[in-house]
Amino acid sequence: MSAEKTYPMTKAGKEKIEQELEQLKTVKRKEVVERIKIARGFGDLSENSEYDAAKDEQAFVEGRISLLENMLRKAVLIEDVAEDTNSVSLGKTVTFLELPDGEEETYTIVGSAEADPFEGKISNDSPIAKSLMGKQVGEQVNVQTPGGDMQVKIISIK
Repeated sequence: MSAEKTYPMTKAGKEKIEQELEQLKTVKRKEVVERIKIARGFGDLSENSEYDAAKDEQAFVEGRISLLENMLRKAVLIEDVAEDTNSVSLGKTVTFLELPDGEEETYTIVGSAEADPFEGKISNDSPIAKSLMGKQVGEQVNVQTPGGDMQVKIISIK
């Protein structure tokens, strides 16, 4: 018997999910129902692509609402652990240098529910985050990535 999946997230990440959920329930759901009504007016449903598309979108919206509600039910807030900036952990922002002479990169490690690589937020389940967890400033770490291993040196943890 495995433990029930939880969704670690920051307070900001939780608020973002709550806002998306609210938007889906109050606006998107009504828009889709309206589209279905209009499409029904086009007659024969067996060859009505507008109706099919609207029903598909409705299924997607309802699925997303269900997923977000589940995430919020099982959310585990990552408290601000500002006192402990010694090692890499969930909710921390890590800056590292690719060795030997690579670029400096900065990522915030968050729960998978709020990961957004384009905003510099990587999932705690990602290979980079897994390699860095528990490590400290100054440590050299071997990071396994799909593109091959790379050596990095941790510069700062906030």
